[in-house]
Amino acid sequence: MFELPSGAEIQSIIASLKGNVGFFLPEIYLSVLFMVLILIDLVVKGRKNNLLSIATLLGLAGSIFFIHQQHALPAGELFFGMYVLDPYALFFKYFSVVGGMLAVIITMADRQFDREVKSIGEYYALIVSMVIGMIMMASSADLLMIFLSMELVSLTAYILTGYFKRNARSSEAALKYLVYGAVSSGLMIYGFSLIYGLTAQTNLIKISTELAAHGYDPLVAMLATLLILAGFGYKIGAVPFHFWSPDVYEGAPTPITAYLSVASKAAGFALLTRFFLISVPHGQPKIEDILGIDWTLLLTVLSIASMIYGNVVAIWQKNVKRLLAYSSIAHAGYLLLGIIVRDQLGTQATLFYLLSYFLMNFGAFYVVILIANKTGSENLDDYRGLGKRMPLAGAALTVFLISLVGLPPTVGFIGKLMIFSSLLAKGSLYLGLALVGILTSVISLYYYMLIPLNMYLRDAQHPAEKDFNPGMIAQVLMAVLMFLTLYFGLFFTPLSDFARYSSALFGLTW
Repeated sequence: MFELPSGAEIQSIIASLKGNVGFFLPEIYLSVLFMVLILIDLVVKGRKNNLLSIATLLGLAGSIFFIHQQHALPAGELFFGMYVLDPYALFFKYFSVVGGMLAVIITMADRQFDREVKSIGEYYALIVSMVIGMIMMASSADLLMIFLSMELVSLTAYILTGYFKRNARSSEAALKYLVYGAVSSGLMIYGFSLIYGLTAQTNLIKISTELAAHGYDPLVAMLATLLILAGFGYKIGAVPFHFWSPDVYEGAPTPITAYLSVASKAAGFALLTRFFLISVPHGQPKIEDILGIDWTLLLTVLSIASMIYGNVVAIWQKNVKRLLAYSSIAHAGYLLLGIIVRDQLGTQATLFYLLSYFLMNFGAFYVVILIANKTGSENLDDYRGLGKRMPLAGAALTVFLISLVGLPPTVGFIGKLMIFSSLLAKGSLYLGLALVGILTSVISLYYYMLIPLNMYLRDAQHPAEKDFNPGMIAQVLMAVLMFLTLYFGLFFTPLSDFARYSSALFGLTW
């Protein structure tokens, strides 16, 4: 029979929870920020968009202080094994917060919000909510926490994707996102239920221990594995779970597209890597080893399919946001190459590539917003002649695109170099994967360079009739992002050291 816990046990649970609160301060702080932004929206009357954006920026910046304080705390499990604090989680906490800040900045630059909505209202609070969910995804070490954090991100993303309620394209994107997301969540939670049925555990380490000690039914384990992989594959946008990406990226507000393509993808990779590679302390068998499933083969197939499909289909795209959406699918394939290596060097390469992708992709979307503000279009043909009308924007976008291809002297080149080096370090068996990555990068050179070709080598279809100056603040931010993309392509040691530090727990005990 079920027995209620005794008073002593309840006191012990409360004491344990109180002891773990100090390890949870960034999440608590961001939750308070979420409520403060809701209160500002309810209390302040009149024009409050600038107040909300500034409050969000300052609030997110303040959370970095609490995250930095956690470097001094010991790594380990929290809240009865549901949550983990380690350098790997801290990497994604910084990543998610800074990504949220950039999403706010480029929202402030996007004039489409002025045309589509009267008041931003809860928009910034929802961005903070998504940041919280992504932080929790990176630290989750329990099936329940994984599902809850993913759903927090997904539900928020559905709303933000359809934030332009009067825009048919945005509403369509949100509906498709919701349908695909609901299906993938259902598949994943069913996979989790099968794992729980095999082990009666939800903690990843305890699941590994139970499977190793008592065995499992191979057919059930295989089915659970495929269902869980479908959920993770949806979150990172890898083929064949990519169907939502092009329509959602095209229809969503551009700042949300940028954030989903970078931070949401990074959070998905954080979960995928922790679930299959680094969640288990040293000396314990890993989940993928116990199940007897060739995860390397499965992820290799996903990686190759994503690199080929994303790059090939992008060639025919005429909408720049849609082109970058298929590009994002291809980059999911490159990131999977680092996970396939299954060692600290591969994890370090994946983290470094995420940092490089963060800079160049956010920069590209920021310039796309500025151009759309002036031209009212995201069509590739309307980029003709913009190199003369918007010289800094043209130069910055060209640099970001060169970095996305992976050419020197940009940070994207170093990212791909580290990915391919980690493959070659494993031996000639991985040489074919590196060659596929290089050849598909050559394909990407074609469609990325169509944009500079239009900007510099083709004349505008219509003469300039208005000012194309994006403003001083916008030009400064463009210049900073372009400078960082080039600077870290030449002096990449700080990013490399940070990635190595964050991957140091690979295979080590807590």
